[in-house]
Amino acid sequence: MSHLVKRITVPVALAIALLAGPALAGCSVQNLVHDVTGGKVDVPGKSVPKDFPSAVPLASGEVLSGAAVGDAKSKIWNVTVRAKNGSAIDDVLTALSSAGFTCKTVTETTADGGALVGDKGKINVAVVEVTDGKGFVLNYTVTKSNGK
Repeated sequence: MSHLVKRITVPVALAIALLAGPALAGCSVQNLVHDVTGGKVDVPGKSVPKDFPSAVPLASGEVLSGAAVGDAKSKIWNVTVRAKNGSAIDDVLTALSSAGFTCKTVTETTADGGALVGDKGKINVAVVEVTDGKGFVLNYTVTKSNGK
């Protein structure tokens, strides 16, 4: 497994554990994440976190959730968007490439969705597209390193 994939996989797993587990247990996600991170969390709900990297183009559509964990040294953002069509992951690949991202891992797009991993300088992005019975959903996990 490449270093970039490992750098993205760990934050994705952390984000899923932090956000999905408490929701299933009926706990407050924001309270749990606050306790785990010492207050370095932004869970705006159905909007993009204020400091989400502007270099990462998001697909147009309804924002279903947004969150950020960390500080200036190490931060993870997670944004989920309801896609407007089934080719959204292909559109994301085009948008990221046009914005200067190098997409190193791209899965085959199927009727159930697809995924990609890319980077641009210190910004890393993983995007997963899935179907949920109402259409397609894109989940963006973005990390930004301080280079150390």
